[in-house]
Amino acid sequence: MLIKRDLYLNRLIERQRNGMIKVITGIRRCGKSVLLFRIFKEYLLNHDVKADHIIEIVLDGIEAEELRDPRNCYTYIKRRMADEDLYYVLLDEVQFLNRFEEVLNSLLHLPNVDVYVTGSHSRFLSKDIVTEFRGRGDEVHIFPLTFHEFYSAFGGEFDDAWDEYINYGGLPALLDMKSSAQKMSYLKNIFDSVYMKDVIDRNRIQAVDEINTLVDILASAIGSPTNPTKIANTFTTERHGTYSNKTISAHIGYLEEAYLISKANRYDIKGRKYIGTNLKYYFTDVGLRNARLNFRQQEPTHLMENIVYNELLTRDYSVDVGIVEVNSKNAEGKSIRKQLEVDFVTNMGSQRYYIQVALDLSTKEKQDQEYHSFRNIPDSFKKIIIIGGTSSPWRTDEGYVIMGIKYFLLHRDSLEF
Repeated sequence: MLIKRDLYLNRLIERQRNGMIKVITGIRRCGKSVLLFRIFKEYLLNHDVKADHIIEIVLDGIEAEELRDPRNCYTYIKRRMADEDLYYVLLDEVQFLNRFEEVLNSLLHLPNVDVYVTGSHSRFLSKDIVTEFRGRGDEVHIFPLTFHEFYSAFGGEFDDAWDEYINYGGLPALLDMKSSAQKMSYLKNIFDSVYMKDVIDRNRIQAVDEINTLVDILASAIGSPTNPTKIANTFTTERHGTYSNKTISAHIGYLEEAYLISKANRYDIKGRKYIGTNLKYYFTDVGLRNARLNFRQQEPTHLMENIVYNELLTRDYSVDVGIVEVNSKNAEGKSIRKQLEVDFVTNMGSQRYYIQVALDLSTKEKQDQEYHSFRNIPDSFKKIIIIGGTSSPWRTDEGYVIMGIKYFLLHRDSLEF
C-alpha cells in the first residue's frame, strides 16, 4: 500500500536544485526509500523529468556490492550522465558507501547534478555532512507514519484506528498485515534483528546484555524523568551487576544516533534556563516500544504522551519538558520549594505553547492537578491540555484550551485554535 506523505514530499520539492545534498534521515523501515524512490520519483516523472535523467542506486543490497566502492560509484554516476541536462541522483542507505563524504563532495562540484540520499544513522550522516560540506548538506528527517497518515490509509473508525496505532505504532508495513499476531511478531523481530543488531554491530558493543537491559529500562520509563545514575542504580538493584554512568551515557547516545529514541531536555520556565539532570526519553515509534516489552505495560497516558511528543517533532517544533518552581509549605508549616511539571514546552521562532497531556479531566481533582502548573507560569503564551477522545477544542474560564487527541492529531494547525 502506497501512503501519501505530502509533508515530506513538499519538503523535498522546496529543496530542489538548491545546490545542497538533500539528506533524508530516519529510523530504518519508516519509509525513507519509498519517499525517495517512489513518491518523489513519481513527482519528477510527472513534472517532465526524463526517466534516464534519474539515477537510482540502492546501496544496502548485495547487487550494489561493487558500487559501495567510492571510485566505482562515482564512475558509474558519471557514465550515466550522457548530456548537460540536469540529473537527479538518488542514493539509498548511503552509509553503506565507503568514504561517502568524498563521493558526495565530488558530486557537488558537478553543475548539472541534484543529489538526494537516505540514511539510517545520524552520526554518519547529518553530523558528517555539516562538517564536510560546510552548510551544503540539507537534512529532511522523517518519522514513522503520523496518526494522520496512518488514519488516512486505515479505512476504519477513529477508535479502531487509535487502538491499532497506540498498540502497534506507525511503521508503514503494518498496514498490510491482518492479524495482531503477525504485527507483534514483525515488531519484535525487527527490533532485535534490525535495530539492536545495527546499534551493537556498528558501535562494536561488547556489553550486549547491558544495553539490552538499558533499552528495557528506557521503554518502561517513557514519560518519566531519568538519568544515567538512576539507571545504574536500577541495574545494580535488579540485575546485581555494575553498569557505569559513562557507559550508560554512551549507549543512550548510540540509541539516539540510530533514531530509536530521542530526549526532551528539562527547561526552567521561570528561570529561563535548561536543567541538565533527569531528562525524559521517548521512543520514535510506540509500537517498537511496546514490542520491546512484549506488549506489557500499556499505560495509555504515557503512550499518548509519547505520540503527542512525536507529533510535535514532525511539525518542526522544538520540544522540552517544562519545570515551574513554586513556594509551598510542608506539614510542619515550613516554606519549601516545589517543582511542578509541564509536559511539553514547544517553540517555533517566537511562538510558544505550553502543553499538558491527560487521559481525562473528569474530576475536579484531576483538573486542579493539570491546571496547577499553568497557574504558576508567569507569561501569557497559550496553554493547552490534550485529553483522550474526540472532543472539539474549547476554552476554560481561565483561558486554557482543552482538545481531544483526535482533533490534535488530525489538524496540523490544531495548536492555533
